[in-house]
Amino acid sequence: MNLNNIIEEIEKTDPEVYDRLDGRRKAIKNMASFGSKVALAAVPLALGSMFKKAYGQSAGSQILDVLNFALTLEYLESTFYINGLSASGLIPAQERPSFQDISDDEMAHVTFLQSTIQALGGTPVSKPTFDFTAGNGSMSGPLAGVFSNYGLFLAVSQTFEDTGVRAYKGQAANLISSNEVLRAALRIHSVEARHAAHVREVRRMNGALVPDGVLLQPWITLNQSGIGSPLVQASYNGEQQTTQAGVIVVGINGFAITAEDASEAFDEPLSKEQVLAIVDPFIV
Repeated sequence: MNLNNIIEEIEKTDPEVYDRLDGRRKAIKNMASFGSKVALAAVPLALGSMFKKAYGQSAGSQILDVLNFALTLEYLESTFYINGLSASGLIPAQERPSFQDISDDEMAHVTFLQSTIQALGGTPVSKPTFDFTAGNGSMSGPLAGVFSNYGLFLAVSQTFEDTGVRAYKGQAANLISSNEVLRAALRIHSVEARHAAHVREVRRMNGALVPDGVLLQPWITLNQSGIGSPLVQASYNGEQQTTQAGVIVVGINGFAITAEDASEAFDEPLSKEQVLAIVDPFIV
């Protein structure tokens, strides 16, 4: 977040903003030069308080709804990796550092979303209780063994990450009214995509639950999950799209672009309703 740029843009739109904040121009400007992590962590909350004081309103309910929706997904992923890393002997030693990094990223997303929601005048949703066996609370669903079978753990990890990528894309249009929030959400979106690509690479080397004859790629091809189970198919339905903005991508301008190529070049969004249906079996 470039605080100087934010302040300059506010001044362009509302030159009297500092008068509305009781002459706190110097105090706000000085925030941009804070160097400590503690000070930087306080910036979103401080800005949220000041903006509400200046304009007498908090963020729109639509933005807060999207952020709480994203927070629920980040709780899911963060808890999943914490459990996986805590499971004795599950993740091979050579892969633990990368999964620790992914876990740290997901926790950072949780903390960021909580702080942003509070800064914008909202209340972060509470962390649900999760059943990673997809048993709706029975803890003995069809994915039982997810924290004892590494191949199954990887398949679920890939599905969560792929779903996250499509979920963030599906909500982008609902954040257009706030450039800062939209930019932050798209940054999280790109990180989720890198997570998914890495997990897919690990799965390709591991080979478990990868159907015979399937060459698992770092991206999604058509609506293929690359996972030998129909349980995850809802996360991939619709990815076979080969038309973008009304343009047929297959064979475009005479180039030898196949349906597979066209589908791999774009990620398709998932609606909030679709995502909630996908994750519902995992929430008690």
